[in-house]
Amino acid sequence: MSYQVLARKWRPKSFGTLVGQEHVVRALSHALATGRLHHAWLFTGTRGVGKTTISRILAKALNCETGVTAEPCNVCEACRAIDADRFPDYVEMDAASNRGVDDMAALLDKAVYAPVQGRYKVYMIDEVHMLTGHAFNAMLKTLEEPPEHVKFILATTDPQKIPVTVLSRCLQFNLKQMPQGHIVEHLTRILQAEDVAFEPGALRHLAKAASGSMRDALSLLDQAIAHGAGKVEEEQVTHMLGTVGDDHLYAVLDALAAGDVRGLLAVADAMEARSLAFDAALQSLATLVHRIALAQFAPEAIADEAERARIGAYVDAFDAEYLQLAYQIAIHGRDELPLAPDEYTGFTMTLLRLHAFRPEQPAALGGAGVAPAAGGRARAVGEAPAVPARAAADSRAGPSPGSAAGPAAGVALGAVQRVGRPADSVSPAPSVPSAPPARPAPPASAAASASVATAATVSEPSTVSGYDVPPWEDLPPEAYADQEVAPARRAAPPPAALEPSPATQNTAAPNTAARSSVAPNPVAPASGRAEPQPDPVASPRSDAAALLALGDWRGLIRALELSGLVRELAQHCEWVDCSAEGLKLRLSLAHRHLLDMNPGAIDRLQDQLAAALGRPLKVRIDVGDIAGETPAQRDAIERRARHAEAVAALEADPFVRELIERFDATLVESSVRPL
Repeated sequence: MSYQVLARKWRPKSFGTLVGQEHVVRALSHALATGRLHHAWLFTGTRGVGKTTISRILAKALNCETGVTAEPCNVCEACRAIDADRFPDYVEMDAASNRGVDDMAALLDKAVYAPVQGRYKVYMIDEVHMLTGHAFNAMLKTLEEPPEHVKFILATTDPQKIPVTVLSRCLQFNLKQMPQGHIVEHLTRILQAEDVAFEPGALRHLAKAASGSMRDALSLLDQAIAHGAGKVEEEQVTHMLGTVGDDHLYAVLDALAAGDVRGLLAVADAMEARSLAFDAALQSLATLVHRIALAQFAPEAIADEAERARIGAYVDAFDAEYLQLAYQIAIHGRDELPLAPDEYTGFTMTLLRLHAFRPEQPAALGGAGVAPAAGGRARAVGEAPAVPARAAADSRAGPSPGSAAGPAAGVALGAVQRVGRPADSVSPAPSVPSAPPARPAPPASAAASASVATAATVSEPSTVSGYDVPPWEDLPPEAYADQEVAPARRAAPPPAALEPSPATQNTAAPNTAARSSVAPNPVAPASGRAEPQPDPVASPRSDAAALLALGDWRGLIRALELSGLVRELAQHCEWVDCSAEGLKLRLSLAHRHLLDMNPGAIDRLQDQLAAALGRPLKVRIDVGDIAGETPAQRDAIERRARHAEAVAALEADPFVRELIERFDATLVESSVRPL
């Protein structure tokens, strides 16, 4: 007796033995059990997922001698004849070779006659999308209203090419690709029934190579049995398929975890010696990285115990963020293989990219980890780079006058403490550039406020626990209050734009210390009048009176602590005059709505002025063109100046410059917020 291939020998003969198409089986079984039989069914899906098999089972269910049933007996003459492809009332037509209108007309002419042996005439048209347009048109009327004894089953791998007029006349079922788990289970049952020795790892390779087709899997299984001389072993299967075995993939992961570049290249050399496909290797590597990431976030999704145990060690060896990056590198490296000088070069460059973009090189499955350091030398994780002893001494001695080691260091430190490094692992930075000459220390009364302005101008990141921290990150003080910190890098002198102008110094010399507590005025007012700032320790009444006498409308608004629409109105008013008749202001035409929509604002402004001055003062607001500068305009100028300084500080920061140069990054200036 001749040998029968596994794909034909183990073709399912009932709905109960069909694998992977439960949604189709459920619908057809209920229809057969209740007698709600449609006259046309359309099965769509890729090759080898069961379209022809389901049509034969359905034909047996309609013509079984036991009656129309969802469970054909498979022993009666009709069932056995359909399985043997010799039943006269079941016709399988190949539309690829019978695609013309004449072929369709001949089939429809026979449909009008009653069945010869069975209960129904069943016409199964395979690859129906291959029919011509005239053939489709010829079958439309019969397909819509066939004789009672005729049933149509259409099958196709490309439903997009079927006219909608045909689709609307059929019940459509989309057959799914077979999951790899279903294929492995089915192959296992077949090999056990065939009494063939096998290794589970070999079946996983076969299921993956089948790409969702059960027929392809069975054909590959036939080939694997012949290749292995009656055995299905994993090594033999990988040789047969020319695919990369799991050992190569895990060797890549081991080398990445250990930071072993030679190990990575050794894997590439071994694959080249065996003529393995580098494209398939990167595809398999991306799949393995996905499985490890899945095990990190949802361990229960890995149903196979053996697989879970194998990848369990790598779950702790790699960060979740790095796995996301490694996945991207693998799939993009696969896309770039055709552009590489040769596949070996492209594959090795992808492996080197995986190594180069490791943020850290942790311990490889229990070994001592390493991390990249300046100058290309690897250092152990947790070990901070060494620093000159003088920097450490400066740290113990505290910040020097004029340096930004106070608030600036605190701001930078807040971001460092997020990594959770212990205090005893703090080490100074690898190299600290010499600080620019410090200016003379400001007066004692201005030290606290000046340090805040100085902190905003830090142009280099502080170094804590061996990490460079961007100067724009911040954390609340309690996040790092009891942590020992390394010395912060000294800040550059504040830009000249923030220094008080000589005119201001000459006009209000006695208030120098007080003036430092308020944001300096980088641009002189249009009128040339200086704007002295109030003394923070003076009483509110004396402040208001002094500011009124000096004509400092902007300072007076701050001293009054106005809020809401009253403050908005005052901010857009220009100082005109203050006399015995009262205070005269001017509001621009563009902001007239502030006065119209809030008629009681002038009265509330008068009340607050009277409370601050201790005497009544009448306020008059005219509407017209602004000759000088309003407080709102001055605030906008200072905001733009501070924003420009913050942008300049970020652009000068070494960390930001390195990001821009290495990754071709762009600094989005609109996202910068001055401290």
